[in-house]
Order: sequence, then structure tokens, then C-alpha cells
Amino acid sequence: MRDTWVLFHHNFRITLRQKVGIVFGAVQPLLFLVLFGPIFARIGTWETLVPGLIIQLGLISTGLAGFGVVFEKRSGVLERMRVTPAGRLSLLLGRVLNNAVTLIIQTVLLVAVGVAFGLRAAPAGVLVSLVLMVVLGVSLASLSYAAALTMNDQLFAPVMTTVVVPLVLLSGSFLPMSMAPGWLNAISHVSPFRYVLEAMRDLFAGRYLTGTVIAGVAVTVAFALVSLWIGTRVFNRENA
Repeated sequence: MRDTWVLFHHNFRITLRQKVGIVFGAVQPLLFLVLFGPIFARIGTWETLVPGLIIQLGLISTGLAGFGVVFEKRSGVLERMRVTPAGRLSLLLGRVLNNAVTLIIQTVLLVAVGVAFGLRAAPAGVLVSLVLMVVLGVSLASLSYAAALTMNDQLFAPVMTTVVVPLVLLSGSFLPMSMAPGWLNAISHVSPFRYVLEAMRDLFAGRYLTGTVIAGVAVTVAFALVSLWIGTRVFNRENA
């Protein structure tokens, strides 16, 4: 636990020195909120759009977290950390917790801008959604680091970007997938992010103990367990 805290503190201090990077990481969802939001508000609600943009933010921010490991591999930092007495799990958790805290800051910023535009979400629902995003962020970051450690450095960026974009679209980030053609709606059920997003939309609307919320929480927990198992297994193998 101490090693995890030390590594988290080290990584978070580096993140805080690059405050522009925190804001820049949320630029794309913020642009959608500012430029697409007023148009969407004519056919939907901010309570529908903002959770979708939060999911988009999570996929982009933590889904591409492995870029950090790619740079550390190239610069030799990862090699030096391998010979430290820090546990391999701590090397992973110290990173993913930093990504999760960064994601919280970015999400709060996105929600604040949403409120300025007209978002009127249930406060308790927003808080529960933040908890879901922390768990989801840890999961995505773990998978991203696992991919960065096992994939060719040159392939990581194009492959992960190609994966993230369809996941954003299939989650129903812009419009509920129930509005999609039957075949596309069916495909979207394969993505865990659809269930998380639908749960968040219920939570933002103040609906807490619905089947949708229960399914979203269950999928989030299951996805986290699988992701952390994969991330830990790969980290242990690659840093042995």
C-alpha cells in the first residue's frame, strides 16, 4: 500500500505540473458540449448528452493512458523502475489511481460547464456517476497499460485510437442506441460502456434503483475485476 501511495503521489505531482494537459485531455468532450450541445438540446436534454460526453471523456482520457508507458519504455524509465523494490501491483496501481483522479477533475469540469449551459441533474445521481467513472477509469487505464506493454510502440497509437472511436459511438454517447437501426442497436449490447452510460443517464435523472442502474453497476464491477486481473497479470509478466 505504501509503494502504491508513493508512486501515485509521484505521478500526480507530475500531472499537476502540467495543468494544461488536464484541461487539454477534456477538450474534445467540451467542444462537443459547446458546439453540439445547443443543437442536441432541441431534440433531447442535457441530462442525456452530458453523461454520454463523460463516457467519451473516460474512453479518451484513461483508454489512451498507456501512452505514458510507451514513452517510459523508450526513455528507459520503465527499466529503472523494474529494479526498484516496489511491488509490481503497486507499479500498476500507482499509475491507474493517478489516471482516475485526473479523470475525476476533468469530469467535474465537464459537469460544471454542462450546468452553465442548462444541465439540471440530481446531485446524488452525479456523485454516484462519479464513483462509476472512477471504477471505469481504473479499468480502462489498466487495459491501456497492458496493451502498451505488450504491443509494438509504433502500433499503440493507431490501434488504440481505432478501438476507442467505435466504442464511443457504440456506447450511445451522442444519441441513445435505442434510436439506432436494429442491427446497430444489437451490436452495441456487446459494449460494456452502453450499460454504464444508460445507468448514468438514469442517475442524472434522479432514478436510482432501476434495472438499468443495477445492470450498469454490475457490468462496471465485472469489467473492473477482469481489467485489473489482465493488467496485473501483464504487469507482473512484463516486469518480471
